[in-house]
Amino acid sequence: MPTLERVVLRPHEAAEQLAISRSKIYELIAAGDIETIMVGKVRRVPIDAVGRYVERQRHQGEGS
Repeated sequence: MPTLERVVLRPHEAAEQLAISRSKIYELIAAGDIETIMVGKVRRVPIDAVGRYVERQRHQGEGS
């Protein structure tokens, strides 16, 4: 059977991907810096949203 690729992460998993704390990921979510979606009653972070966040941070660093 083929392995399915995940397309969403739990917030704490997104925090692990970014090597930040759970509280920091929730700050970023609350500020609208990282996109989330609702899947039923739970909040999930699309995997590509993590990549977009990183790219935005990289480009902001170029302007410094």
